[in-house]
Amino acid sequence: MKIKNITLTAVFAALCAVCAWITVPFAVPFTMQTFAVFLACLILGGGQAAVCLGVYLLIGALGVPVFAGMNGGVGVLLGPTGGYIVGFVVLCLLYAGLTRIFPRKKPYKILALVIGLAVLYLFGTVWFVVRYTGGGGIGFTAALMKCVVPFILPDLLKLALAFLIADRTEAVVKHILQKGA
Repeated sequence: MKIKNITLTAVFAALCAVCAWITVPFAVPFTMQTFAVFLACLILGGGQAAVCLGVYLLIGALGVPVFAGMNGGVGVLLGPTGGYIVGFVVLCLLYAGLTRIFPRKKPYKILALVIGLAVLYLFGTVWFVVRYTGGGGIGFTAALMKCVVPFILPDLLKLALAFLIADRTEAVVKHILQKGA
């Protein structure tokens, strides 16, 4: 990786942490973490975004409070909602694969992120059911109603915001990476 790519990866890992700390009060409060993941995919590309999220997970696993609620440590990742955090890497890898298969046009990028989000929800919910309840305390449908349904609209709004920002900054980022600041 070039120094500029490493720097962008670090900047986006930091952005993920900052966005995890931003809580938007709503009927069910949500963070801006998925916004940062979407933006990383759109600006860095799925592969580099996956590396970025891997760095973010590693930093958090080491105990640095980069996760929602200013939490950190392996316990957060292994806890009931850890699947959603680990699922960010899955989303990035899926986005990378889908954008290699389909043309890198705007509708396909959006579709790849929506599919990635659906897989993130599935991955995180399965993790939640297994970790939180040992598979017996709460059913999959009840977990979806608790952990996914309240977040669908906010996550789609965050995706739209990330897309608008990425669309307006993509040329600047490419210029920086190719020619320098």
